[in-house]
Amino acid sequence: MIYYPKAVGSVKEDTKSIQDAIDLASRHGGGTVYLSAGEQYLCGSLVLRPFITLHLENGSRLMASPNLADYRKGDEPDDEHTRGVGTPVLRKPAFSFLYAYDADSVTIDGEGTIDGNCHQFVSRVNPYHCTSSLYPRPTLVYLEKCNNLRIKGVTLTNSPFWSLHTAGCDNVLVEGITIRNPLDVANSDGIDPDHCTNVRIHACHITCADDCICLKNTKGSAMYPPTKGVVISDCTLVSTSSALKIGTEGVDDFSDILVHNCVVEASNRGISIQVRDKGSVQNVHFSHILINTRLFSPDYWGKAEAIALTSFNRDEQTVSGTIRQIYFDHIVTKGESGILIAGDGDKIHDVHFDTVYIGLEKTSKWPLAGYDYRPRFMQDDEHTKPVSAISVQGKCNLFLDRVSATIQQHAGFGPLLDAPDATVYGEVTDAT
Repeated sequence: MIYYPKAVGSVKEDTKSIQDAIDLASRHGGGTVYLSAGEQYLCGSLVLRPFITLHLENGSRLMASPNLADYRKGDEPDDEHTRGVGTPVLRKPAFSFLYAYDADSVTIDGEGTIDGNCHQFVSRVNPYHCTSSLYPRPTLVYLEKCNNLRIKGVTLTNSPFWSLHTAGCDNVLVEGITIRNPLDVANSDGIDPDHCTNVRIHACHITCADDCICLKNTKGSAMYPPTKGVVISDCTLVSTSSALKIGTEGVDDFSDILVHNCVVEASNRGISIQVRDKGSVQNVHFSHILINTRLFSPDYWGKAEAIALTSFNRDEQTVSGTIRQIYFDHIVTKGESGILIAGDGDKIHDVHFDTVYIGLEKTSKWPLAGYDYRPRFMQDDEHTKPVSAISVQGKCNLFLDRVSATIQQHAGFGPLLDAPDATVYGEVTDAT
């Protein structure tokens, strides 16, 4: 079944036209709904069905309504009483633009654009930060309990909240997509696989004011299996938070993850494993990655750490999980901070660095000020000690093989290795 909805420019009419096409194709067992080149469709929430392909022709634009009344209502927004430490995502999305539930073999593809109209939902706080009291704001694409997903080629832009959130899905392919979100709109994550298994994210370019690719195990999706079996490759990433991240929400374990052949540019953090809940992270391999970081506004987590592995209790009721069997090889970093490993007590084990170069140099207008430990409960969020090539705070078994560093002369930079309580096998050599 092939259907071309006509664009009229009215939220009510365009939503009905596209939804009718999706539903008609679904009644015939599936098919493709084409959004035509040169057309702009202004819509409220659309519900995708099993075996439906939504194809956006090159030059087409699917624009989200600026009015919350036009969105499918999911869970309730958070308020000051329900929001936890570190504003975790505790429930399912309150609002979503493109939505599917229990719909196998959904495909979104083409060369067109899906526009989330983000500036209708946020206001400027300062020159570097736009946000609002509404949390969470509308998710651009939310697909739950859908297997055999394909998201290919399209551009996602101006998302008010997470751009592509897959929850409880198995066999997910995200390939060749572009995500362009403003670098000052908070929480505009790129891709967030949440309790998903067998995920491949390949050849994507992502620019956003939060995490570019972030693996999650949120409380709201805890009825699904934990995130496992993920491959991320050949992506270019720019972020005002972490370019590649596991956490912060992690009520279940993460395991069996490969990340390779990626380039991180101008980001506030490169790679982050951020454990704050009971879930642990195990058996993760990062290889052949170039990381370039810089300091940015303190509105965003991170202080230019190229790599940050942290495990802290989120609150007084939560004991955070462990991080173990983490491997880095053929990594080149350059920026205003190096590698941070920090945790409460004995929570990080068996971290391996092989063929890694760390270059520290001052480049931005923002002051060097140690490390950012947010979020954690009842302790200082920041440590203002000098920035080292590798800093380990707490106990850890650390394995170093062919690790070298160059540190620019600056009062804010410290030694090659600062690891007073760690067990370190190997050394960091001075590459000057």
